[in-house]
Amino acid sequence: MTTGFERDRDEFARGARAIVVLPDQGNASRDADARLEETAGLAAAIGVVVAEKIAYRVRQPKPATLIGSGQVEQLAAQVAMEDAQLVVFDASLTPVQQRNLETALGSKVIDRTGLILEIFGERAATAEGRLQVELAHLDYQAGRLVRSWTHLERQRGGFGFLGGPGETQIEADRRLIRDRMARLRKELDQVSRTRGLHRDRRQRAPWPVIALVGYTNAGKSTLFNRLTGADVMAEDLLFATLDPTLRQIQLPGIDKAILSDTVGFVSELPTQLVAAFKATLEEVVSADLLIHVRDIAHPDTEAQRADVEAVLHEIGVADETPRFEAWNKIDLLDPEQREEALVEASRRDDVVAISAMNGEGVEELKREVAAKLTAGHRRYSITLDAADGAGAAWLHQHGEVLGQDVEDDHATYDVRMAPRDYERFLQR
Repeated sequence: MTTGFERDRDEFARGARAIVVLPDQGNASRDADARLEETAGLAAAIGVVVAEKIAYRVRQPKPATLIGSGQVEQLAAQVAMEDAQLVVFDASLTPVQQRNLETALGSKVIDRTGLILEIFGERAATAEGRLQVELAHLDYQAGRLVRSWTHLERQRGGFGFLGGPGETQIEADRRLIRDRMARLRKELDQVSRTRGLHRDRRQRAPWPVIALVGYTNAGKSTLFNRLTGADVMAEDLLFATLDPTLRQIQLPGIDKAILSDTVGFVSELPTQLVAAFKATLEEVVSADLLIHVRDIAHPDTEAQRADVEAVLHEIGVADETPRFEAWNKIDLLDPEQREEALVEASRRDDVVAISAMNGEGVEELKREVAAKLTAGHRRYSITLDAADGAGAAWLHQHGEVLGQDVEDDHATYDVRMAPRDYERFLQR
């Protein structure tokens, strides 16, 4: 059976001309032009050519079309003039609003959620990512069958396993979607259990886990590459990273730590995606430290910060989880703004101003992150047999050896480490 999701994706031709529409309902926390640019960037991320960007003031949302009837007429004229095949609304549309707008405009209409889901569907590279995206798509489409499935007027008879005689196509389709979603959730539960085993193994090791989080296109992958020497896709592109990447890094006084690059967040991130990507985001929930990478040069940087914190709260990150802000892209600020950012960052103990692109401030970031991770560490004096090479290696790997004194058949080490690591050492 061809699903609505597959049929919708067929209609998405790369290079299609689109108009981006912002129904501005007076959200003062965001700059309308910046919001339009972000949505245009989202559209460009799936190869759509943005022909026009329009903001409409909406004082009272209309149940049938969201925007007013006069605005619908203006938009229809613009669609005809631009020969646009697609209209992207930077808002959440109900199925009824979406269907009415498509009829009035004579073009395909998608909302912000549909657009983000489309990007994720195109970018998911791993089997897990594809499972997550398909689950989110099906959840989204289940409520929109009336719009996107063109065969719903038909009824069909059938055998018991397909539904009884006269079952409407929409009922059968909904049942198939529910069944498929149940199977996907089982598979993702297995993925989650596997991830949990890997995490348990890492925690027993134990190496601290640091997760990079932030708004999409804030520069997380660029910073990840600079810290690890990896070659993760890092482009000026929204949602360049979907699947988590883990790499080993060294920090001052920490022989080994695990750094995780995660999917970027965005305002009004679809709830379907937050739920579907829960297995991936568990790397963030269980991290020892979060580095919140912020695009400090973006006009909406404060609103983006609030959006990221909201998603972190939604996925269950504890408020007490240590976090650090990396104010990225200071190389894009003008001299006055740059000086202000550097002064403000220097006044705070949880911020470092950096440029992941040219490396400025990255060494300071590493020192500060290491200091945060070792803040609760204590000094211990540990005596080992001189022949206990494995024990000496353990101390070097899990602590900072400040000094050692070798006498005859034993060696005494002055070590700074976390109390939990000291307890593990005593139990080895």
